[in-house]
Amino acid sequence: MSQSILKEKSYSFALRAVRMCRYLTDEKKEFVLSKQILRSGTSIGANIEEAFQGQSNADFIHKLSISLKESFETNYWLRLLRDAEYLSEKESESMLADCEELQKLLTASVIKAKNR
Repeated sequence: MSQSILKEKSYSFALRAVRMCRYLTDEKKEFVLSKQILRSGTSIGANIEEAFQGQSNADFIHKLSISLKESFETNYWLRLLRDAEYLSEKESESMLADCEELQKLLTASVIKAKNR
């Protein structure tokens, strides 16, 4: 897996999370769940960046594993926002698909790193 693909996709996702938080607070006047999606959605990429600066393979795996956990938490908040009707099915669909793609990429990266 090219590190740039994982970094680019997680950065784009984080940017979308920032914009979603802004939308939820400005348009929907939702201030609690939006902060959760902001925190977990941006943490994915931040931990990926840290992973690639890791001091060892174990450090790399640890940081990617944290990113993976954050992606599952983000998926939870996205589903909750959808089901609570702060986001429509259509609004949540693309973010959920991107989050699940990141989960797959991170899972594959962790497995590959563990097999080194």
